[in-house]
Amino acid sequence: MRYFIELSYNGTAYHGWQIQPKAITVQEVLEDALSTVLNEKIAVVGAGRTDAGVHAKQMFAHFDTEATFTETDLVYKLNSFLPFNIAVAAIFKVQPEAHARFDAIRRSYLYRVGFKKNVFAHRNAYLLKQPLDMEAMNAAAKILFEYKDFQCFSKTHTDVKTYYCDIMKAKWFLRDDELHFTITADRFLRNMVRAIVGTMINIGLGKISLDDFRAIIASKDRSEAGYSVPAHGLYLTEVAYPETIKL
Repeated sequence: MRYFIELSYNGTAYHGWQIQPKAITVQEVLEDALSTVLNEKIAVVGAGRTDAGVHAKQMFAHFDTEATFTETDLVYKLNSFLPFNIAVAAIFKVQPEAHARFDAIRRSYLYRVGFKKNVFAHRNAYLLKQPLDMEAMNAAAKILFEYKDFQCFSKTHTDVKTYYCDIMKAKWFLRDDELHFTITADRFLRNMVRAIVGTMINIGLGKISLDDFRAIIASKDRSEAGYSVPAHGLYLTEVAYPETIKL
């Protein structure tokens, strides 16, 4: 049977999602836990790859197993076995060909920018000392809807076949003492959200104009865009699938 597993994690202690040599990752820890609890070698395929230090409020992965169990019982056992920074929310049966990465229809991210020193958020939000022009940044967010090719915000030397993304939502808003940016699209390029946020911060600081922002996107050149903001302020918040994948 094929199952989807829904989980969340604090990425501070991990070198991202994907397994890599000589570094601890979320995928490795999850596979070890599943293999131990189910008493067979389990490999998981994630909905995407979060970078080192990035968090996930909602992540999905799929795995295949011949073991028999109740979903509720497996969730309980996994949460008892997993470290404090990874939590399983649900496990459910899916169609045999369902794929956690390729069947996702949209993904959403949140980026948190703080302006006051906060001992409870120093590893979970990017601290800035300068004030930002949120109105100008939201004007830039609306410009994103005019384009499909976002090569300028992509990490260079990636193996993608296209830089096209359909952005469905992008907005800045205040939340307590922080400025939050949310963005939803059918797919994201490597480092895309952090590069968009860094470029928009330059707009909020008055360093570049909205016309400059359009020119950056049209250039398709990563070196023209702004800096990549730190990973610890970024959260994967939603991965959505069609209901037809479930059994």
